[in-house]
Amino acid sequence: MQITTKALILSSIKYGDTSLIVKAFTYTDGLKSYLLKGILASKKGKLKTAYFQPLTQLEIVVNHKNKGTLERLIDAKVSYPYQSAHTDIAKNAMVFFLAEILVNSIFEEEQNEDLFRFLEASLQWLDTHDNINNFHLFFLLSLSKYLGFYPDTTNMNYPYFDLAEGAFIETPGMNPILKEEALELFKMFLGINFDAIHKVRMGKKTRQELLQSLVLYFEVHLHGFKKPRSLAILNEVFS
Repeated sequence: MQITTKALILSSIKYGDTSLIVKAFTYTDGLKSYLLKGILASKKGKLKTAYFQPLTQLEIVVNHKNKGTLERLIDAKVSYPYQSAHTDIAKNAMVFFLAEILVNSIFEEEQNEDLFRFLEASLQWLDTHDNINNFHLFFLLSLSKYLGFYPDTTNMNYPYFDLAEGAFIETPGMNPILKEEALELFKMFLGINFDAIHKVRMGKKTRQELLQSLVLYFEVHLHGFKKPRSLAILNEVFS
């Protein structure tokens, strides 16, 4: 059945000499993969390769058979044209990092309107704001809410946060933990929104350490999650 839906591009991989396999998170059907035959050879086709950069926001016309195979993408147009997300060096590094995070985090081929709206709105916020140094930290923390492992905020006065338990604890055990400065900064992100992230002040080294801990948090809670290869590039850009 042919439908029109919003979609967020997660990845595109060259297939053969002229084609692409594109992974997208759609508003109507969750995660989908499409085979775009001949797109790299055609200069006059309706589908442009520029549409399939990471985290591009599209409106697509598709034919979903929902059989777990590659789907057919009939038409596409940009639904939200980014002003700076793909051209600003720091934002572009962040976009590639977040796209990798999402590829390793979203597996369901089913509708998740709340997650889609969160991704759409937060990426538009990134595109239109300049003070983005903490964006990826707050994004990861917020994303965990939609994936089912947002931190338990009871006992926030306890001196440790257990990454495996997702909770604040009095006495550390064998699990990896957050403590001291990293813990205080982590707590500052809980319960705020994107407009307040610039108020959380930290040095570059501390930001990198907190990011490493949040990536580990995802590794612990998501089966099959792989540490993004673009993490090193992101750290380089923000150092």
